[in-house]
Amino acid sequence: MSASSLAPGRLGRSPAVRRNGQWWLVSEAGAIAATDTAFAATLDSLARALDDAEHAVARLRAVAPGSSAPESGEHR
Repeated sequence: MSASSLAPGRLGRSPAVRRNGQWWLVSEAGAIAATDTAFAATLDSLARALDDAEHAVARLRAVAPGSSAPESGEHR
């Protein structure tokens, strides 16, 4: 997945938000563009990893319907 194909939106629960192909750091006080290319590349990598993980979980749930994932903080 290329950086241009990353979906817009928030990166997990972080303040990083992708809009119009640009990463922004957003807070209640305002927003600032993430213009450092190395930092933006790291955000791209994290976004791809998160997307891959979400797809893997979806595949696991499709294979084992009716099974539930543990609640936050619980271990099986």
